[in-house]
Amino acid sequence: MRTNCIKILIALCAVFLLSGCWDTKDINHRSLPIVMGVSTVDDQYKIHLQIPDPDPNTIQVRIVSEMGETVSKAVDKLSANMESRIDLLHVKVIVIDKELAKKGGKDLISGFMRAREVSPKALVIVSDEEIEPFFSNLKNTTDPQGTTLFDFFDKDAGWNPEIALTRVWQVYRSIHSYTRDVVVPIVKSGESTTIKHLGSAVIKNGKMVERIGTDETLLVNTFYEESTYGRIEVMDEATVMIVDTSMDHKSQYIDQIPYLNSQLHLKVVLLETKGKPTTKEIRTSLETMLTNRFNEMFTKIQESEADILGLGQYFRTKIPREKLRNWRSEQYPNLKMDLQVHVVIQNEGQLKLGAD
Repeated sequence: MRTNCIKILIALCAVFLLSGCWDTKDINHRSLPIVMGVSTVDDQYKIHLQIPDPDPNTIQVRIVSEMGETVSKAVDKLSANMESRIDLLHVKVIVIDKELAKKGGKDLISGFMRAREVSPKALVIVSDEEIEPFFSNLKNTTDPQGTTLFDFFDKDAGWNPEIALTRVWQVYRSIHSYTRDVVVPIVKSGESTTIKHLGSAVIKNGKMVERIGTDETLLVNTFYEESTYGRIEVMDEATVMIVDTSMDHKSQYIDQIPYLNSQLHLKVVLLETKGKPTTKEIRTSLETMLTNRFNEMFTKIQESEADILGLGQYFRTKIPREKLRNWRSEQYPNLKMDLQVHVVIQNEGQLKLGAD
């Protein structure tokens, strides 16, 4: 009898130690936004959320907005006025207003990482127009699933190699890095398409300090070893498609001056020719075009002291840490960069080219 009482007492104690599910909510009572837009009005954040709203027959997309001292406060206000709880963990894309990006989004990005309500893998983009008309157009032209904007950046859907792919965690890392900045895509509403890609914003310490075009973004993606397969380059002599890229780097630090020699290797396929150019003429034309494009971009970003190529990473073992702290302002402006482009025509198709 005594043994049975002890067993019952132990069982009762175990029941009280079990964790309950009192704070869970059924998925049918949750709103799962896919896109978040962030701007500022009178020192307050204004957020817009694109939320797929399923009904028995189809999926509707609705846009809700609210203001608050912080993003979390604005979301709390929205949740209080909605019939379901907002769960930001499913946000795929964060759209930041251009004016906010210029003022700096350091607090915004740090808040996302600290609160952990938004996935650090969410993509970050900059809107070249005000957030409200951007989201209004997005609502009118989006697909029933509400994933049009995300599909634009999805490698398995609409992504192209001249589009930057930068996530929340990468922006956060750049804010706290001595030697690495980032680029994020700039978009606006399209006329005949939903989205128009305008290039990339150069983000230094969380602030937009410059912008580059789509061709220059391709070079940035090449440095980060993002696939450039399928990129079309048009020259006076021919049109080619890039099918493979690789890079080699050699860094030196001599007399307090950093030197970097980079080799860009391209494999291309010929699509069209104009006239009767030789393979040597096509190679030389492409190598010259890409070299000049890179030199123009590098001059621009070096003047902005924004190391979007992460070149400081190649000197981390060569420069003392106390000097590395001032990489952007002291060593980076003096960096001597030499890029050499080497092109291999992998396939001429049915074209008959002249001899070299």
